[in-house]
Amino acid sequence: MNVFDFAMKMELDGKAYYERMAAETEVGGLKTIFTMLAADEQKHYDTVVAMKEGADGTMASTTVLEKAKNVFQELTGEKDLLGGMKKDLDGYRHAMKIEADSVRLYEDMAKKESNPDIVMLLLKIASEEKKHYNIMENLYDFVLKPEYFLAWREFSNLQEL
Repeated sequence: MNVFDFAMKMELDGKAYYERMAAETEVGGLKTIFTMLAADEQKHYDTVVAMKEGADGTMASTTVLEKAKNVFQELTGEKDLLGGMKKDLDGYRHAMKIEADSVRLYEDMAKKESNPDIVMLLLKIASEEKKHYNIMENLYDFVLKPEYFLAWREFSNLQEL
């Protein structure tokens, strides 16, 4: 399996995972977040397909991070939902691993690519995957320790992924 096929598989797996999480949650805000994440993974898949076929490809930036921040603000007032959300902690942690693996994959692909346009696109996808990681990390932290959840953590600290 070449690197493009592997990336395409990862994106489809991520999409399916977020669709399953959206279907399983009873929290409307989370359903929205997971649905948007699934749509982003489809967008990444389409971009990788275009690159595999030789196109430079373009991709609009995600808006899921900004929308997720608003959902978290709404959830802070609904502590009674946390009990049902805690059962999904392993799922949130697994999603973080998937996103971290995706970041590494796209950054590695960018290092091996000679076309600067493709390099920029791969790094853009990696940046979006970091945003997805950030969303899942914040969700995990929020559900695990709501009493310590102070503010949205930005994704700039994800260089070690």
